Amino acid sequence: MRAVDIIIKKRDGGVLKPEEIRYFVDGYTRGEIPDEQAAALMMAIFYKGMDYKETAELTLAMARSGEQVDLSGIPGVKVDKHSTGGIGDKTTLIVGPVAAACGIPVAKMSGRALGFTGGTIDKLESIPGVTTSFTVEQMVDMVNDTGICVAGQTAELAPADKKLYALRDVTGTIDSIPLIAASIMSKKIAAGADAIVLDVKYGSGAFMKTREQAQLLADTMCAIGTEVGRNTVAVLNTMEEPLGMTVGNAVEVVEAIETLKGGGSPDLVEHCLGLAGKMIALGLGVSFEEGERLAQERIDDGSALNKFGDMIEAQGGDRRVCIDPEKYLGKAEYSQVYYAKKQGYLRKIDGYSMGMAAFTLGAGRAVKTDSSDPHAGVVMNTRSGVNISEGEALCTLYSSRPIGSEVIAWLDNAYEICEE
Repeated sequence: MRAVDIIIKKRDGGVLKPEEIRYFVDGYTRGEIPDEQAAALMMAIFYKGMDYKETAELTLAMARSGEQVDLSGIPGVKVDKHSTGGIGDKTTLIVGPVAAACGIPVAKMSGRALGFTGGTIDKLESIPGVTTSFTVEQMVDMVNDTGICVAGQTAELAPADKKLYALRDVTGTIDSIPLIAASIMSKKIAAGADAIVLDVKYGSGAFMKTREQAQLLADTMCAIGTEVGRNTVAVLNTMEEPLGMTVGNAVEVVEAIETLKGGGSPDLVEHCLGLAGKMIALGLGVSFEEGERLAQERIDDGSALNKFGDMIEAQGGDRRVCIDPEKYLGKAEYSQVYYAKKQGYLRKIDGYSMGMAAFTLGAGRAVKTDSSDPHAGVVMNTRSGVNISEGEALCTLYSSRPIGSEVIAWLDNAYEICEE
């Protein structure tokens, strides 16, 4: 078997055999197949596509290229949740404890921020003392003790995906549904969950810009899950505007806690109840409606907030952050209020522009080696769809460094104010 023959076969629209896909992924992971040949295959897939069985084989080959997390030591159905990213997406901090409070074991590996979309690990680590670096054995023990653990992804998890993603990033082959789906699902499968809930975003603040793209990605990932024996469901959600009222790190933790206390922005509450309901349904074998009812019940009786405290304490933080988050999270050195520059109707708060404002404040990363500012972020005072006055405070900015004009320019783009 030769790599060049596999490239030619896909270039000409052929369907790759499982052994051909495994040969190529294994060879590239070991360094036996060079970057130029892997880049050629990625481009061939970009133009010719892959069917569901090919994509499932690619996913499995990538998942098996490194560590396979064994969660068999945790009783019950382990349900994972994955979001394709978005602005203000603090859902894991809410739905994880809610599901765990319903008896669903949550052993979740999450990522860090890259670009303008926030990372769950950065949000968690904005809580002083919290650590997210664990061995699989430590993670299993923690879930068995507390019901939940949210950890950073290990370097050994799907190393083929890391190599191929870096190559796609510099060869213009990122925007391929089979390659995106295989990238996401390879990590989910390697992470060892029995069932997966996918939160697929679309809009200006998401990777997928249209609902049609998001639908195709969701269908592909669900087909992969079915093909490899994982119970998988997907939910489509718009990301034209930020989710909730905060964008950043510590500021999103504050909003997550408020939501677990029974408050929170209506859009965030609805979103999280839907996701948690599906996790609970897959874990307990009940309907989605019953899952949502149980999720709301666990928020109302305080057990979800208590579970969040258990997780924070188990991972090295102070659970009193649940009582007084602003005291235990600390404060940003710099803050500034952004005011409306004219009177009118707030038609839209653009997700991408708001994400870039938070990124410029320091909440994200340009490259993986950058540090993320735990106190950087934006707290909004209002949602779109209301009348506002000139000079009205629209949001407050926070950062550990002076706030410059570039941030204000992004906010000028974010807030669309019109006469009607």
